[in-house]
Amino acid sequence: MTVLYLVIPCYNESEVLPETVSRLDQILEGMVKSGKIDKKSRALYVNDGSKDNTWELIKGYSETSPWTCGLCLSRNRGHQNALLAGLMEAKKHADAVISLDADLQDDVNAIEKMVDAFHAGNDIVYGVRSSREKDTWFKKTTAEGFYHVMKFLGVEIVFNHADYRLMSRRALDGLEEFDEVNLFLRGIIPQIGYPSATVTYERGERFAGESKYPLKKMLAFAFEGITSFTIKPIRFVTTLGAFAFMVSLVMLVYCLVSYITGNVVSGWASLGVSIWALGGLQILSLGVIGEYIGKIYLETKHRPRYIVKETAGISDESV
Repeated sequence: MTVLYLVIPCYNESEVLPETVSRLDQILEGMVKSGKIDKKSRALYVNDGSKDNTWELIKGYSETSPWTCGLCLSRNRGHQNALLAGLMEAKKHADAVISLDADLQDDVNAIEKMVDAFHAGNDIVYGVRSSREKDTWFKKTTAEGFYHVMKFLGVEIVFNHADYRLMSRRALDGLEEFDEVNLFLRGIIPQIGYPSATVTYERGERFAGESKYPLKKMLAFAFEGITSFTIKPIRFVTTLGAFAFMVSLVMLVYCLVSYITGNVVSGWASLGVSIWALGGLQILSLGVIGEYIGKIYLETKHRPRYIVKETAGISDESV
């Protein structure tokens, strides 16, 4: 019978954690009773260096709930690294692993549908939002725009999919082969291959607490995804540079004609615009190139993506 682990990254989630544990315990217990998963199945909560009492709560629940276990990282490493830490730990014990957020915005009722798709022979099952009607216009436009931009740049990504997904142990073995430091799991996982399916669900409101992804972090995450999976921005800068060079040739002819005709004063405006335009283009180009060089620098150091400080309620048994 299938041993299922749920992996839930947590950062300052003390307000929502009691409800999350309660709901996921009910889901696991119900699926065990229906014979879909083994009683060894668990919900693994990963504490990503929380500043509140999230880890104390996780340890407490691991002692009172037969379905709860925990993993504590040595410091905050970000959502993607915390998620990876949980996936790699769960892989040791489970046949299939589902990752989801602690805020209960992902519909937990889709978990059973994902398991059904796994039993049907799929190694990866993506949770895909059925609509974005509850989002604000700005949120919907920017989010969908991000997916379109990623597609345009040649990145293989599942539209309207975040990190709510099921992965088999075979797929997780494949994920472990990707050892890059700059993690963007939404782009990495489609590259693994193996049979996949999608399950649609309606995303709800956050149950409690504040979002851990304000606009600044969302933009940084989007830029991380773009620069981690495609070199098209550099090619775009090269094309833009070639176009600017052609414009500069036109401006050179214009300046020569202006000088010959004695109409020098009228060229000051165009000269100023050209200097600012080329200067801005150069700075932009250096910024894009510098971003890629910075990523190369980080990758060559081979620093650990996370360090586990402590565990709670995790069995030594492996599948």
